[in-house]
Amino acid sequence: MSISAEDVGRRVTVRRKVPEGFRDVVGVLESWSGGTLAVRKRDGTLVEFPENVMVAAKVVPG
Repeated sequence: MSISAEDVGRRVTVRRKVPEGFRDVVGVLESWSGGTLAVRKRDGTLVEFPENVMVAAKVVPG
């Protein structure tokens, strides 16, 4: 993982494990608290998930 709670407010991409396989989310990391991340997608949708399902993540430049 190359993101941390210090990246709140930055644009990130996160790949997470879901029952169907893997799913990616790209957006602004709004919070990372109590083991749960919240990423706001471009369409305004808030995606929340536990940190233990992340398999890859990085800050998106620009």
